[in-house]
Amino acid sequence: MSDLVTQHNKYVTFKSGNEYFAIKIEYVNEIIVYQEITEMPESEDYIKGLINLRGKIIPVIDVRVRFKQPELPYNDRTCIIVITVKDMVVGLIVEKIAEVVEITEDNILDSPSLGNMDKAQNRYVYGIGKVGESVKLLLDPEKLIKDDDWSVLEQMTENTTEEGE
Repeated sequence: MSDLVTQHNKYVTFKSGNEYFAIKIEYVNEIIVYQEITEMPESEDYIKGLINLRGKIIPVIDVRVRFKQPELPYNDRTCIIVITVKDMVVGLIVEKIAEVVEITEDNILDSPSLGNMDKAQNRYVYGIGKVGESVKLLLDPEKLIKDDDWSVLEQMTENTTEEGE
């Protein structure tokens, strides 16, 4: 069985606030422990800066801040999920990794729009995955970053790689 088939319904789940979110494993390159971030001036508040991951400079965003949740100090449970989205490598700072789960298509419901439109995270959620007795909010990683911030992130990583050469 190929990797693609075995990964098809797999999701990495993580905690943010009181909710558990899931991102398709096909986006995930690796999960690393939190490391020092070089801040970038004049960037959006959710874009925390850059990290050096084995010589590759990647931008990192704080998922809590993106969801308009109160910031928490980073601790030994804080992780960075390194993903590839729109051909760019980006790190997602999350409170805590939960587990890798399988969510089949028949266990995915459309994201409800009733009464929750004021919650910032709902615009990044495309569905709800049922896992046993619990639910996970399924994230669309392309929507986590504003369209006009993609070019800023590209410039951040281009500038730093050119300087290092």
